[in-house]
Amino acid sequence: MKRKIVVTGASGMIGSCLVRHLNDLGFTDLLLVDDLKCGEKWKNLVGKQFNDIISKHALFDWLKGKESEVDAIFHLGACSDTVEKNADYLIQNNFHYTIQLAEWALNHGKRFIYASSAATYGDGSLGFNDDESSLETLRPLNMYGYSKHLVDLWMKRQNVLKQVVGLKYFNVFGPNEYHKGRMASMVLKMMEKSHDGSAVHLFKSTDAKYSDGGQMRDFIYVKDAVKMTAAFLDPKFRNVGGIYNVGLGTPTTWNFLADAFFKAIQKKTNIAYIDMPADLAKQYQQFTCASMDKFHKIFSQDSKYIQMTPIQDAVREYVQDYLVRSDRW
Repeated sequence: MKRKIVVTGASGMIGSCLVRHLNDLGFTDLLLVDDLKCGEKWKNLVGKQFNDIISKHALFDWLKGKESEVDAIFHLGACSDTVEKNADYLIQNNFHYTIQLAEWALNHGKRFIYASSAATYGDGSLGFNDDESSLETLRPLNMYGYSKHLVDLWMKRQNVLKQVVGLKYFNVFGPNEYHKGRMASMVLKMMEKSHDGSAVHLFKSTDAKYSDGGQMRDFIYVKDAVKMTAAFLDPKFRNVGGIYNVGLGTPTTWNFLADAFFKAIQKKTNIAYIDMPADLAKQYQQFTCASMDKFHKIFSQDSKYIQMTPIQDAVREYVQDYLVRSDRW
């Protein structure tokens, strides 16, 4: 398919899996944007088909004169460290860069799909509804979430939400996250520390409503997340705009996740509960669950976009097909 698509954050977990999914759909005319530096994120791109890869610092120069060539931009690149303290860096990297890229896309009539975050919902006391009318009421708990929230607010204030797509990713896990360190999913961390059946450490509850390990998250397998992301490139849905949650729509306890992990490695469930660090407790989300009504209403005419992998099946596939083999997708 002769469509030039730009993917930023292309070597990250979601970005590289999106590239793989786009390849599977027949899209190979891709410009990948990322800074690989000295790590091993480059391994996430091995086997992928694309035309070129450039630094995020070179993107705007590259775009000059390409107005007739580019069809769409998936802007997934950002600092996703939820405990990053450098607010100036997050404002520049996550907010200003996104706005500059969005302005280019809007000025030239290009499809612009960007990553927002479930972190914009804060403690969840106002719910997890992706209704744009309530954006101003949200109170993120950390600077990362606030930097993403600022983008959503800018889109609304510029009255361009219907011309772009903002995706609020919930707890995405799956292949290609080896580089993420402390931001990696709990499934990867469990594999690293408990592959032999030793105890998985979960936080004790700091809220009487939840038992130890009974805190809940909306986990979603990365293969489902990128399928939902690419859905907005489908010709049937090219005119769809706005902010949409990307989640399973069903909460999962940490205990269930750990149990699924031990089933995947065929070991007896072994969980030990530890105290939550005080600094984390101040910004800890006890419960997240994406409201998926809006997404499902739009995509109900094509069921493949709303068919999700059950958590236990996703954990089993991730562990057995990727982590055990140190493989990538």
